[in-house]
Amino acid sequence: MPPPPGPATRRRMVLLAGGALVAAAAITAGVLTAGGSGAGTPAPTAPDGLRHTTVEVAPSGCGRGWTHPAAGRQVFDLRNTSSTAAEVYLTDPKTGAVYGEVEGLAPGTVRPMPVVLGDGSFAFKCLPDDADAVTGPTVHITGADVKSGPAAVPVSQQDLIPPTLAYQTWIQARTVELAQKTDVLRDAVVRGDLSAARAAWLPAHLVYERMGAAYGTFGDADSSINGTTAGLSGGVHDPDFAGFHRLEYGLWHGESAGSLRGPADRLAKAVRALRDSWPTQRMDPADVGLRAHEILENTVQFELTGRTDYGSGTNLATARANLDGTRVLLGYLRPLLKTRDTGLPGLDTWVDRTQHTLDGFDHNGRWTPLAELTRTQREKVDADLSELVERLADVAALTDVRRTA
Repeated sequence: MPPPPGPATRRRMVLLAGGALVAAAAITAGVLTAGGSGAGTPAPTAPDGLRHTTVEVAPSGCGRGWTHPAAGRQVFDLRNTSSTAAEVYLTDPKTGAVYGEVEGLAPGTVRPMPVVLGDGSFAFKCLPDDADAVTGPTVHITGADVKSGPAAVPVSQQDLIPPTLAYQTWIQARTVELAQKTDVLRDAVVRGDLSAARAAWLPAHLVYERMGAAYGTFGDADSSINGTTAGLSGGVHDPDFAGFHRLEYGLWHGESAGSLRGPADRLAKAVRALRDSWPTQRMDPADVGLRAHEILENTVQFELTGRTDYGSGTNLATARANLDGTRVLLGYLRPLLKTRDTGLPGLDTWVDRTQHTLDGFDHNGRWTPLAELTRTQREKVDADLSELVERLADVAALTDVRRTA
């Protein structure tokens, strides 16, 4: 199983939301109409039926062309007339809140920015690569019969440090709990009590699965503790297959206690090493919000497909632990989200709904295997988790650190 994307592969999610409903149409319309419209001239007709205005992006003319402001759904076709790539925000010049953004606008290209605007003051902010930000003229809209789409003040690296530190402390406590429960599992294997080992495997494994937002900081420890056969030529018999899933395969496929002592000892050693080294580790604050989305994204990809089941049939228990981990991280991010995410109450509702759905498959510690779900049950699980992943994408977008200067 590949690790979650790290800083080098992180993907920018669009902060916005006002124009999301018209984005697909706007992309097509923007390409078709921008070339024929002069700066500031609304296209008389567009295939999507929306008002299009071409706006210049350049240090010397940021926002030039928006001379006929109007309320409602519309598209700004952003034309980069400079010699360098740039990011572009449509902002409230007083608060800095962002209504829409386009990143990586290359020189000589045009990209659409769909938005919904009501009464208020607005200004484009152009952020050229390797140069200071430039804010264009302020434009005022009055007498609108619609409200502007959601806007949010960008999050800074400094804003993310307190929740990141608090989460690191929480992880430290989990590493202690993980070591204790892994020792119980190892001791059962060492004394040859495989029934007790099977009973101890899931509680230990779920502690680790609740720590999802920290996986990127675990480094090589993750593959030693929770690796799968992905990329191993020998599959389940490959000597590099290690960790919880190696023990899972042996415990549920009739391997002897003697053959499992080595894997159990190596797992316990890897867990203790993680516990001892964690106080010196530092999570990247810029990744925390993205992890809130990726935990359950990986759940849908790996747990709901059964790709990480090596015999115990406990994928839904893992999904439930992943949900716990997501809830914990959202708790630390909540002070930032309360003032930025208008969809937070709905997100909370879906977290509770998904938890209720998953809890229905826990029968006094015996979890229903994926293969035993009815079609209706399977559709319900897939639908709830997929909807929650979509809503968590907003958290990743809102907590993505953006340039402001």
